[in-house]
This record gives sequence, structure tokens and C-alpha cells, in this order.
Amino acid sequence: MPRVRHLAVRNFRSIQSLDWAPAPGVNCLIGAGDSGKSTILDAIDLCLGARRFVTFCDTDFSALDVGTPLSISVTLGELPASLMDIDLYGDFLRGFDPRTGLIEDEPKSGLETVLTLQLVVGADLEPTWSLFSERALHDGIERSLPWKERSALAPARIGHYAASNLSWSRSSVLNRLTGERAELGAQLAGAARQARSSFGSQATPHLLETLTVVKTTAQNLGISVGAAPQALLDAHAVSIGEGAIALHDQDGVPLRALGTGSSRLLVAGLQRAAATASPIALVDEVEYGLEPHRLMRLLDSLGAKEASPPVQAFLTTHSPVALRELSGDQLFVTRRLPSGHEVTVAGASDDIQSTLRVDPEAFLAKSVIVCEGASEVGFLRGLDQWGVATGETSFLALGGAYVNAGGGSPDNSFARATALMKLGYRVLVFIDADKPAKPGVADTYIRAGGQLATWRPNMTLEDELFRHLPDASIDALLAKAKELIGADVMDQHVQTRSHGRFKLSTIEGQRPASNYSFETRSLLGEASRIRGSGWFKSLTAYQDIVVSIVSHGYPHAEPGFKSVVDQLWTFTRAA
Repeated sequence: MPRVRHLAVRNFRSIQSLDWAPAPGVNCLIGAGDSGKSTILDAIDLCLGARRFVTFCDTDFSALDVGTPLSISVTLGELPASLMDIDLYGDFLRGFDPRTGLIEDEPKSGLETVLTLQLVVGADLEPTWSLFSERALHDGIERSLPWKERSALAPARIGHYAASNLSWSRSSVLNRLTGERAELGAQLAGAARQARSSFGSQATPHLLETLTVVKTTAQNLGISVGAAPQALLDAHAVSIGEGAIALHDQDGVPLRALGTGSSRLLVAGLQRAAATASPIALVDEVEYGLEPHRLMRLLDSLGAKEASPPVQAFLTTHSPVALRELSGDQLFVTRRLPSGHEVTVAGASDDIQSTLRVDPEAFLAKSVIVCEGASEVGFLRGLDQWGVATGETSFLALGGAYVNAGGGSPDNSFARATALMKLGYRVLVFIDADKPAKPGVADTYIRAGGQLATWRPNMTLEDELFRHLPDASIDALLAKAKELIGADVMDQHVQTRSHGRFKLSTIEGQRPASNYSFETRSLLGEASRIRGSGWFKSLTAYQDIVVSIVSHGYPHAEPGFKSVVDQLWTFTRAA
């Protein structure tokens, strides 16, 4: 079953230059809007599709540069015997190295024998499909694929109008399921004639008055229309081809009437059944029209969970559900760079896989903040809500996302951030400073271009809040903690951390006559973060704290605390 081994695109729409060696199974393209994902699917479709006529225009050329030819080259492996015929295709057979993804112009031992199909469009807008090799080009040898071979290679496009595949049209998946063909020319022609005749016998009585006027007028003008003109269907207007044969349910309702999602799901299943005849599928916005559970079924039907997928599928998606169902080696990040387009496999490392399972939204973002835990995620979400309330654009709306590294060692946060940064994402790590990372980990991350926001040495988020917000904010934090866990538990924690020297009631009794001392502030910070019993250890709690407490205390907070908040503001606003 043929597989796309390499795709080369030049001067096509938004893509000035792209070279990509896709995977043999599922290839799900992700990336920011207008990064060229759908254009890649269109390029494969145009080069391999069984079309005799395609209309191109100036806008199909990158930056309207019609002076440079538009070219799309698709190199195919796993060739059938018919395409490896030395007499027919010997001058065009080439070699592909799966280890490097590179193509050599001559086939040789250790390399897979491949064939390159090329579509070229010049300033005259006339497309030319042909086989390509450098030696054939040098020798002036030209050859194109026969229509039969092109039809066999044509990919199935499962788009928004998947219902077109539910009739026996020339390129539909139904014609590829089996060797059967709905070649019923005589029967279809007879059906058209019968339709003309039966329509006339039924319509004439209803149009008798009009027909009488026509007859009289014709006779007066000396025009012969016979004894009785009839109202028949125009022979040129009644043409029933094979595409008119469509699937219906038991009640005679066309399956074209299925909902968008159901049509796509059915066609995807049929594509799998037809894999031996049509092994390549293209699905733009795979989640379109599908609930999460049916989206999972569609991905399964394309072989997403199978070691040897039955089809080679090229997908695009903006759905976290789809990402969560796929593995990192099935995801390809598409980016538009000054030097041309780049497609990079996400990879199946533990850091990538764990992020996919917990925070798949990160792979659909432009900028990512990797947070030590839920507290930091809540703090940042609160900052975002605070900013929106003051007229700022949301970090999420700017293409940002948060990743929860799950606590533990800060090394986890740096590892996930580094993995995302290698894929081209703009990344910041936001962690506490009470536990050091392994020597060199933070420095290596920062040298690679990563950003880091953390508190002063040995300080946590709770320490910073209780030490460096104004006294009124501390009052509000204690009231919030009582609401969440109750005064009795808080008192136990205060006494535990102070070794019985202080009680919560004693501390609160000093207010508002006096301010909180440095010792009291430090004690409250420690008491509020006892492992497993933190006062605010939840995303929602910290989100509310920032919106209702930090936002009011910020103008009078200690400068060091404000500098970290300002750094977070700067990163999110530049997303």
C-alpha cells in the first residue's frame, strides 16, 4: 500500500518552502492559525488527486509571485509492482533513507525504492503532473502516470462535505471498497427516458390550457408542432450518471441526509475498509461535527491506536480531545519561519506524553507557562481575570496556555518546559524557590532561551503573600482560609508551626490596633503550607485570592513581590 515518504512544497499559497518526511500512520498537524496546516493537506490532494482539470489563479502562488513556478512533489514508498516496472519507470525510481528522511536520486541497497510525483504550475496557470528524478530531468526524459495509476493513488478527502463519498461517483470511496462497479449505462439511460415519458403523461393534463395556446399560436404562424404538443422533460436536462446511484437507508432516505459528524465517521470507517485500494486519507479539522466520544471512534477507525495503521492519515485539529487521544509521535507542530515552513514531530518522550494527557491545550498555544503545581496555575488564572477586568486582553485569547507540572521537584517543570521550547513554543517556568533544582538544570534552560519567574531564595507563593502584601490583605487571607478550612484547623497549624507559642486568636487579637510583625507574617506563611493540609492548595482558591485580594493589595505591596507579578504580566501580555 503506497505511503507518502516525503513532501516538498515550493511557492504554494502561504508556503514559500517546505520539506517534510511524514510518518507512515497518523500525521496530525497542529499549530497556530494560518500556519499552513490546511495548505499542506491541499498540496497532497492536488498532487496525488485523480483530476483532469484544476483551476489555479495568482493567489495560489506565495506572495502572488507568479514569476516563480509553484511546485508540489510527493515521494511515495511501498510501491505496488505496477509502479516498479523497470521498463516503464526505471528512469524515475529513486531511493529513500527512512533513518534520515532524505532522498537519493538512484535506488540502491539499504534504501527503499520510491517514486516522486510532481505538480508544477507556471505563470500561464496551466498545471502539469509528471514523474520526477534529477537524472531524467538532465536527460530530458518525460513521463506521467497513467490515469488508472493516478486513480489508485488518489487520497480520500474526508471534509465538511463527506456525504459526496456516499454515492458511486467517480472518485468516491464506495468505488474502492470492492471490485464491483455500478456500470449500468443502458439501465441508467433507460431510467432517464422513462422519467421523461412518465413526467409528460402526468404534467400534460395540468398544463392543457397553456399547451392549447401554444398549439393555436404555432398554427397561426405556420409552425408545425404536431396535433398535440406535450410538456416533456428536456432530453438534455435529464442525464443520469453513476453518481446518481447513492446509498439510502431501509426507508429510502438518502444517507447524504446524515448529520455532518455521522457522515464523516461513516466515510472514515469506509476508508479503512477500502485501505488496500485507497491507503491515504486527508481530514481537515478532524473534530468538526463530532462529539468527543465519536471523535475518538473516528481516530480509532483511522488506526490511531494500532501498531500497523491500515491507512496513512493526514489530519489537522484544534481539539484538545484529539490531542489527548494521540501520541506525541503522531503530532506534528507546523510553524511559519522566515526561512520557510517547518514541520516538527512532537515526539514520544515522557515529558511530552505527560503534558499531552494533562494539558493538551499547551500544544495548541503560542506561549506556554509551565507551573510547578495547581497553586501557580490558579495564581496566573487570577492574574488573567484581574487583567481582563481592567481592559487587558486575556492571555488565553492571545494564544497562551498553562501546564501543571504536578508539583514535586522543580526539575519536572524545567523538563516539560524544555521539551515544549524545542518544538518552538515560547515558554516561561513559574515555580517556588524553596526547593533547588539539580545543578545546572535552570541555567541550561535559561541559556536555551527559556524564561523563569520565581520568588526570592527559600520562599514559596504562600510565604510571599503573607510577608509582602499589606496588612489589610493579610486580614482578607485569614478570612478566606477560615471560609475554606475553618478556624480550628488553622489554629492547629499555627500552634504546630510556632511550637505552641502562638494561637490564631492571639494573632487576630492584635488587629487592627497594630500591624502584623515580621515574625507573625513568617509564621502564617509556614502554617498555611503544611504538606497535604494547605489553606489555599487549589486552583480555584488561588484564582479567587488574586482577583479579590492581591489585586487590591498590589499597589502597596513590597517591591520584590511586585517585580515577580510584573514579570508574569509582561510575559502574558506579549503572548
